[in-house]
Amino acid sequence: MLVVMQQDAGSEEIQRVVGVIEEMGYQARPIPGEQRMAIGVVGNDGPVDSSRVEGLPGVQEVISVSAPYKLVSREWRKEDTVIPLFNGTLIGGPNTVVMAGPCGVESEAQLMETAEAVAKAGATILRGGAFKPRTSPYSYQGMGVEGLKLLAKARELFGLAVITEAIDLESLDAVEEYADIIQIGARNMQNFSLLKRAGRARKPVMLKRGLSATLKEWLLAAEYILAEGNEQVILCERGVRSFETYTRNMVDINAIPVIKQLSHLPIVADPSHGTGRRELVVPIARAAVAAGADGIMVEVHRDPTQAKSDGPQSLYPEQFRTMMSELERISLAMGKPLLAGV
Repeated sequence: MLVVMQQDAGSEEIQRVVGVIEEMGYQARPIPGEQRMAIGVVGNDGPVDSSRVEGLPGVQEVISVSAPYKLVSREWRKEDTVIPLFNGTLIGGPNTVVMAGPCGVESEAQLMETAEAVAKAGATILRGGAFKPRTSPYSYQGMGVEGLKLLAKARELFGLAVITEAIDLESLDAVEEYADIIQIGARNMQNFSLLKRAGRARKPVMLKRGLSATLKEWLLAAEYILAEGNEQVILCERGVRSFETYTRNMVDINAIPVIKQLSHLPIVADPSHGTGRRELVVPIARAAVAAGADGIMVEVHRDPTQAKSDGPQSLYPEQFRTMMSELERISLAMGKPLLAGV
């Protein structure tokens, strides 16, 4: 339920509405707007009796929020959520942003060379895994905290914001300390204790869609984060599992405009994990931007043939530069120019 206040409602009237909502056993979330204040009601599993607040002074109307995900829904907030980063990047803002870097941090030389290449090509966010959740226990698991320190060093050298994955509660503490964006991977999309901890973090969180998750399940997972107080959430479409085996996953391009209809949260696409094939990354990146994605996340490695993880889906630096020039034209045509070189 959403309580919309009159334009001239004062602080006493707003506080009275908040008090009544809390007396009813629910949580009240004030939502400042450009012209008037709204107060969201959360904590209810079913319909809320609105009669107790409809007649209060200063109340203009009470709107029922029909979506099971309240805080992330477009009904709750009409305006797009925009997430600012220290280097001037605005995710969900007027520009298309690009996140790029290696699947895993392998060494200082490997990371710095790749970070320099993607920065020169126009990326403003560096991706790189310090903690790697792998299907096989014998696959490369990442450098851990040492990898985080290298990512932080790359940020200082090249001005790139850093996004990296937290795989459990312990690693999330470290990622929050070193990174600018905390990534929750597809395998952890419904790790509810991890989502709640991310909701208490002081950093933006990017939530990847689960391997077989519906849009409703994905948005409800995001709701866990917002319900804990962290409203800086980015959604990432990274492909879902299908019957097709030629590609690693099936990128759901439909999800991008649908999420734009259902939610105010920004959405980016990951064509690297979505396809698993280097030659398909750029075409799917183009399609995602054309569909209205707020950004793209791709894997880039100085020598993908030597990568310890996901080499077949990683772009060479020269391929990344070509992709950036193509995305520049498409994003401009979409009225959301590519953000480059902040």
